[in-house]
Amino acid sequence: MSDFIIAAASTADLPDTFFTAHQVPVIRYSYSIGMETFEDDCTDASRQKAYEDMRRGTVYTTSMINSSVYADFFRTLLSKGGDVLYLDMSKEMSSSYQASHDAAETVQAEFPGQRLYLMDTRCISGGLGLLVTECVRRKESGMTFDEVIRWGEENKLRIMHRFTVDDLQYLKRGGRVSNASAMIGGLLNIKPVLYVPDDGKLTVSQKVRGRKAALRALMEGVSRDMTAPDGQTVIINHADCREDAEWLKAELLKAYPTLGEVQICHLGIIIGAHCGPGLLTVFYMGDKRKP
Repeated sequence: MSDFIIAAASTADLPDTFFTAHQVPVIRYSYSIGMETFEDDCTDASRQKAYEDMRRGTVYTTSMINSSVYADFFRTLLSKGGDVLYLDMSKEMSSSYQASHDAAETVQAEFPGQRLYLMDTRCISGGLGLLVTECVRRKESGMTFDEVIRWGEENKLRIMHRFTVDDLQYLKRGGRVSNASAMIGGLLNIKPVLYVPDDGKLTVSQKVRGRKAALRALMEGVSRDMTAPDGQTVIINHADCREDAEWLKAELLKAYPTLGEVQICHLGIIIGAHCGPGLLTVFYMGDKRKP
């Protein structure tokens, strides 16, 4: 077993059982309901409760992780004596990115004989989860610290991200669509289909009428991207829309019967607070990100 650590953020939207089973330390984002703040525990129970709350009108808000919290986290990891690879959301999606780098610069000076590598993953949510999964798999197969980093840097932009949301009001609240667009979209039953290009930003690729059309658009996007399905791991995250996730899984396996594991997981609360119940996402490997 390699003697370095791969650490991640809770925004990888993997279940907590994964982090425990593979000994991946996690820094946990937080969310608030009113004046009460909670740590993202990455459990199905917390995620399901959050989406049930949101459907009843409860507002969840999120906050960045400050540099002192990152510093404590990195210091604890480096004190174990090995090198550390840390994987978090794309810098374009989180203001915490700069705080993590500020902390890393300070802490690295305290451990001059060790390396702390923060990758700009250009990934979010389950895309980040897929990157974490693949890096961990390579570490466990015996790759060195440098080999895992090299693989991650060479392949991170091959991780495809495709999303659809059900309620434009959440994107409006986060400033991703205007008030007018959200209102008109709601009246016309417009469903945006989104992807993440190379810059790591969440971007609209097309707008369709109705949920069924949006689900078909997700599958069509996969069909444009998928070049080497044999044995691939695919991650589907859903925000309280399990039936749609199962439909997408069945369509994927029908189109690509040689796929490896197709995982269905609850979407994490941090991403979900900005996109709302009904978000459906799919993450997989391709050759090049495109709309």
